[in-house]
Amino acid sequence: MSPKKPRILLVEDDLSFGSVLKSFLELNDYDVEWIDDGKYAMDAFRKYPFDLCILDVMLPNIDGFTIAGEIRKINTTIPIVFLTAKKMKEDILKGYGMGGDDYITKPFDTDILLAKIRAIIARRDSGDKSRDIYEIGKFTFNSKLRILKTGDQEIKLSPKEAQLLELLVNNPNSLIPREMALRKIWGSDDYFTARSMDVYVTKLRKYLSTDPELVIKNIHGAGFQLIVKENPA
Repeated sequence: MSPKKPRILLVEDDLSFGSVLKSFLELNDYDVEWIDDGKYAMDAFRKYPFDLCILDVMLPNIDGFTIAGEIRKINTTIPIVFLTAKKMKEDILKGYGMGGDDYITKPFDTDILLAKIRAIIARRDSGDKSRDIYEIGKFTFNSKLRILKTGDQEIKLSPKEAQLLELLVNNPNSLIPREMALRKIWGSDDYFTARSMDVYVTKLRKYLSTDPELVIKNIHGAGFQLIVKENPA
């Protein structure tokens, strides 16, 4: 029996581009449900189980950000990739803030999109195997017990410290947008939760400071990055 093809929900109103992208993905062993009007997207999403959603941002009737918000009310883990011609930083951050896993601006290379889709689905599938133990620099992090350990020293983390650290270690050297982290962990991105997150970031930075190969970097106006420096061979 051949393995089941991953199913993708594609919401794209450009008929020519949508048709080409659907065919391209199907040639690469994906099962694609293509919707060309935002108002029908949620009906399609509820009809089938999907492995990933690709949403154009600028759609007739209901835009991609609104669709993503509705999807997240139903499913908090399904990967969402935004496609758009909008390249403003505010739009990109909004996409991540809505729970997007990637934000790709048009025009783009379809092979790069394909590589991103494969990586996102593979990461999601590996994440389904409840991982509790992380090796990070000279630390061991048990996310289930919320213990950060190095040598004989153990630090018991608070629930939010542990959630934030797990988000960082799952995305080493990648930007974690502030809005995405706030919504995922605090459920809100208002001023007070943002200040609270800054406090937690400062605490984590202090915990990790004994390892010079690990740095939590603040990207002004955008988010945070866990820099994991590679030891020279």
